[in-house]
Amino acid sequence: MTTNITRTPPRRLGREGPEVSALGAGTWAMGGPFTVDGRDAGWGPADDEVSLRALRTAFDHGITLIDTAAIYGTGHSERVLGRALAELNPDARDHVVVATKFGHLFDEPTRTDRGHDVSAASIRTQCEASLRRLGIEPIGLYQLHGGARSVAEAEDVVATCEELIDAGKIRWFGTSQDAPEIVEAFASSRHCVAVQTQVNVFGWSSAVLDVARVHGLAILARSPLAMGLLSGRYAPDRRPGPGDVRLDTPWWSYFDEDEMQAWLERLDRVRELLTTGGRSLVQGALGYLWALDEAIIPLPGIRTPEQAQENATTLELGPLPAPVAAQITELLADSPERR
Repeated sequence: MTTNITRTPPRRLGREGPEVSALGAGTWAMGGPFTVDGRDAGWGPADDEVSLRALRTAFDHGITLIDTAAIYGTGHSERVLGRALAELNPDARDHVVVATKFGHLFDEPTRTDRGHDVSAASIRTQCEASLRRLGIEPIGLYQLHGGARSVAEAEDVVATCEELIDAGKIRWFGTSQDAPEIVEAFASSRHCVAVQTQVNVFGWSSAVLDVARVHGLAILARSPLAMGLLSGRYAPDRRPGPGDVRLDTPWWSYFDEDEMQAWLERLDRVRELLTTGGRSLVQGALGYLWALDEAIIPLPGIRTPEQAQENATTLELGPLPAPVAAQITELLADSPERR
């Protein structure tokens, strides 16, 4: 595996955490089909051999932060990532920071969710299961995926994560449940190094970014390509296939029949700016995030080697020029995701 070969320097997770590539890779789509609350929650069928080639490509191009979650494919994404990690030599594997998540319960045989549980006993059980599926110990970054219903409950989760560090099961932790008060509770610990939150060209939560900056947390940007819409590969008559979470989700409206056209029109406003310097739309959208804040580490999902290579090449291109990024910010100031 080749590391530190690009013009975009690596980033540190938090003030004391590990150094990682300025760009990560997400593995949600590698999990294959599963359901949450009776709705499709995967990205359709996944080919494990293609997924493994995508991960190899990411590693070969210097990506050292891989994001996954126990719930993705009800354990399947972690298992695939574990296979890819097992192929690496020990030195290369030591450079990879695996960021997985906990909080969702599920049934693997039926690929269905079973709600949330963030009690101390359940977190310990979930951690052991993730360690087995990934084939590693410790986990580099353990993230709360959901289930903390109050600040007090979040504080209890933090205490449990501290115990897992003492036990050598995890190195660092963070939260993907990004309500500002939850982030504040996590940030009380020096072992909390990151918050995962949605950030892309269309918008972000200013409150979450402000809390992260105050506490020196890395900002892991989920959905940096707006669930793929910013790739330019989709249109109202060319939407994701059946069984894809993007067609029926309460979290995003990018592919909703009555809203997709408006999102595409916003993309058209900034298309030329995103492709500055010969960048693809994907590379421009990722480079914009580095220009927005150096603490942001985008986590674009990958399914194929081609996607992994296109994303990783962004490291060689670097951030969008500041004046270009400022124009994009201004042109999309009316986006409903700016809050």
